[in-house]
Amino acid sequence: MTNESVVAVILLAGMGSRLGSPKPKSMTELSNGESILERQVRILKSFDLPIVGVVGFKKDLIMEAAPDMLFAYNPNYDTTNTSKSLLCAAKNIKNKDILWINGDVVYDEEIIARVLKQEKSTVVVNNASVAEEEIKYTLNDGYINELSKQVTNGLGEALGINLVKKEMVEEYCGYLDKVEDQDYFEKAMELMITEAGAKFYPLDVSDLKCIEVDFQDDLNRALELF
Repeated sequence: MTNESVVAVILLAGMGSRLGSPKPKSMTELSNGESILERQVRILKSFDLPIVGVVGFKKDLIMEAAPDMLFAYNPNYDTTNTSKSLLCAAKNIKNKDILWINGDVVYDEEIIARVLKQEKSTVVVNNASVAEEEIKYTLNDGYINELSKQVTNGLGEALGINLVKKEMVEEYCGYLDKVEDQDYFEKAMELMITEAGAKFYPLDVSDLKCIEVDFQDDLNRALELF
């Protein structure tokens, strides 16, 4: 039995060059021998969610490691960013909420439980830290206003876990298509907010563990936390 109202999308197309590994970042092993991808799939399956993985770089390795998933392919993975990878999957998902996650994020299962309870389109955030390299955000009337790495005086960090409700999916896909190839999916959200008045609710999970593995220091921290 599956959760029939939500589709989970894991963004796995990137080359992950900053970590310096020859394999996709999602296949990096954690302390228990489980890869980041295996952990994500296990958690999402525990909520009976259908899962679509967007692949690109070394796609065969990922597809062989997760044969029970569905896949979308970004043929331009080496020249585009997460906006176009997400579009590859989202444009084919109809009448469903979409929960999407960066493929290099390691997180507590409870975060997904909280997201699935949301009745609004949601950006998962951590207000405990605001690192220079991370996607940061500001608010207007309780909803996301700015959302990018360039935000100054950010209230916290976006963690790469997001939910868009089904009534907003088609419009959001239009913005994913509109932004530049090298833009992150957050750029499409920001444009949708400023141009169309869309509302994305910030869900603070600072009390839980979540880390995006971009660099070796991030991986070391993830190995400690999980």
